[in-house]
Amino acid sequence: MSDLPATCVGYHEDDTPLSIRTIGSDCKIDGITTSGSSDAEKRNEQDQRASLFLGKPMSLYHEVAFFAVVATSNFTPHSGFHQTLCILQLIAADLGTTKPAQLVWLMAGYGLTVGTFILLAGRLGDIYGYKRLFLIGNVWFALSSLLAGLAVFIPIQASGYHQTRYDIFLLGRLLQGIGPALMIPNGVALLGVTYVPGPRKAMLFAIFGAMAPASAIISPAVTSLFALLWWPYAFWAFSVVLIGITLAGLFVIPDSLNSGLRCEENADSVRNRLGFVELCAELDVLGALTGVSGLISISVALNQGSLAGWRNAYVSALLLAGILLCAIFVFVEKHARKPLIPLEALNIGVGFVLAAIGCGWGCFGIYIFYIWQFYEVLRGASPLLATAWHSPIIVSGVAAALTTGFIIHRVGPAVVMALALLAFTVGITLIATTPISQSYWLQTFFCNIIITWGMDLSFPAATLMLSDLVAPEHQGIAASLVTTVVNYSGALALGFAGAIELHVNDGGLEPESLLKGYKGAWYLGIGLGATGFLISLAFVWRLSRSVRATS
Repeated sequence: MSDLPATCVGYHEDDTPLSIRTIGSDCKIDGITTSGSSDAEKRNEQDQRASLFLGKPMSLYHEVAFFAVVATSNFTPHSGFHQTLCILQLIAADLGTTKPAQLVWLMAGYGLTVGTFILLAGRLGDIYGYKRLFLIGNVWFALSSLLAGLAVFIPIQASGYHQTRYDIFLLGRLLQGIGPALMIPNGVALLGVTYVPGPRKAMLFAIFGAMAPASAIISPAVTSLFALLWWPYAFWAFSVVLIGITLAGLFVIPDSLNSGLRCEENADSVRNRLGFVELCAELDVLGALTGVSGLISISVALNQGSLAGWRNAYVSALLLAGILLCAIFVFVEKHARKPLIPLEALNIGVGFVLAAIGCGWGCFGIYIFYIWQFYEVLRGASPLLATAWHSPIIVSGVAAALTTGFIIHRVGPAVVMALALLAFTVGITLIATTPISQSYWLQTFFCNIIITWGMDLSFPAATLMLSDLVAPEHQGIAASLVTTVVNYSGALALGFAGAIELHVNDGGLEPESLLKGYKGAWYLGIGLGATGFLISLAFVWRLSRSVRATS
């Protein structure tokens, strides 16, 4: 993967960077002359940090604090997922939830909301500033987490109270997903406009990716401890943490620039007040309405198809309406002045990344939900014991993320993605063939070790590739594309897996019947992982063929 040329930063009204404009000549930042090279080390050999945020250098302590706060955008979203997953059976008991599909959609709904709104969130960040949207996302996440915890207080007033309590909690989960949708692309974009392509950026993106496996263990452990008292405490404590991150972000993410370089084209366009029509064009309101409405319709159709049955006419109508709206969205994007997704940027390389990561994370979404049910329902583990069984992924995940930082520039993203998809496929195959009574240290342990490499090889590689290769003024959109595919593919695959489980588990009254349903879901994951692996191999072969042809 080649490095990009040196860049200049444009600014919003609050002085948050809007975009990066490629230049071919030297420029001057606070008295420091920078060359046209994209390598940060070449620009300043004494300071190997990028030091480009807002055109001003940061001290080491400031940089560490800045990165720590921004990196939470890949930690807390996973916390929102895992804190519910690890105590799902406790929550279900208080909600009066009995149907497996209801449990599935408590998890899938969160991911679908993230995937549905993240594209619009990326554009809002490009227009209004990455810092502002990052902080708003944290506040929204905190309030919706508070609502989810308060669902337990729905009074007992009618025989249908359990379903009402379930509905309120599900609403809280759906609203929670909007917070990460705002945080993730704008957090990644903050890193994207701060660090230029090079080894340091690759390593920091790898550490950013390592936040996911760290969260997958730390969050369930803390949640399980709170659950020993009462599970809503976990949601309320999470709200406090998110507010704390918001306050820290106000101080450590710079938002003012008194001197330094400003690229005139971007600065002028942003500082002029936009009229209503111009603002709608900038935000691509028509594209946002058709795209979001289409994804919501498809999500609701899949949800109701699993819960109420696919024979209901309104389910089919919603599904067809969603598909039609998504088709209209593609048409709108082709003719929009400022498209939400610039279709011309979707080249073969971007298509490879999105297709491969979609298959891989669809596989992972199925694995992660059903392995926790396997721990707690079939093997009778408490949330704390299940967390201990799952804990090897933190070591494996950190190792995989750091390895990605070292090898991505050496072997190329195509090879890294192929290795990731192979890990997804092998890992889920191991758990899909595991007997209930087998020792944890055989297939289950190695499943967790191997599949985590898939997660932490694929995500950092994809975010880094699109951050470097997509048009610089679309850093937020680039991050949105990856995270949209990750969340939506995982949630959709889990929705389909829940329907498969429901139809093959023979009522789910006996452990063997439950295992049969889980295996049906895992087999779908194996198919997705294998498909993604074949896509990756095809791309590697095509790439190597092109290299041989030009040599």
